[in-house]
Amino acid sequence: MNECNILEEMRNSYSPAHEKTMRTAELIEIIRNGGLHMETLPVVGTSIDSLDLDRLNFYLASIIEDPELPTSRKQWIERLFGLGLMAEDGLGNKVCSIAGLVCFGIRPRRYLPQAGLRLMVFDGKDNEYQARLDTVLDGPLAGRWRMIAGQRELVDRGLIEQFAVAIQPFISCEEPDVDETMRRGKEFFYPWQAVRETVLNALAHRDWSRSVDIEVSGYADRLEVISPGALQNSMTVAKMIAGQRSPRNPLIMEILRDYSQSSIK
Repeated sequence: MNECNILEEMRNSYSPAHEKTMRTAELIEIIRNGGLHMETLPVVGTSIDSLDLDRLNFYLASIIEDPELPTSRKQWIERLFGLGLMAEDGLGNKVCSIAGLVCFGIRPRRYLPQAGLRLMVFDGKDNEYQARLDTVLDGPLAGRWRMIAGQRELVDRGLIEQFAVAIQPFISCEEPDVDETMRRGKEFFYPWQAVRETVLNALAHRDWSRSVDIEVSGYADRLEVISPGALQNSMTVAKMIAGQRSPRNPLIMEILRDYSQSSIK
């Protein structure tokens, strides 16, 4: 199967209404065997206007410190196409790639219904009773930041920050004592960094060929994170424990790594 055939199949799969599923078993097999990274494929119905250029400008200028920033629409499209954040749709149009929409898109679920994540919280140890919280979070992985006096300030939350705000009241409580600033600290029921890392991994490694949400569920005795997709290629749990790596979405992984390793605080 050549690239044009693949793009034609994707055109039938990622329409705005998402009415059709992938019809070619060969395409699925290519993706799951690592012959093609699905994150680089086009999302039909999108354009450069579906991306938040403020977030992208900050990423280029302040995160990866690109010395030559795009100044026109044409330059932006060329740069984003080169970065893998836009792609050809098979009809001669440059549209958002899955990675571009997921990381920097405006309301990604409008075009990619499985983007974002579903967050649920239950009082008991199972989901038989009505949820205290059941919401779907939509937004790009990257927050919108700006530089003020050499410091990075969050202007608009990305998906990770949205998740933190939504889940923390259910997995933490205020400490009984106040500190020297007369504020109460926060005690988490689970290590917050572990929770954040687990959800980040779910978002970074999910299988985009599956049209179901990532689910994060809080129960009385545990926190569960379900990310769609089996292990790809010949990867096994034993190989993972031994230290082997086989990223399903290397571009998304790299962007998340850029933000986490940035020297800007």
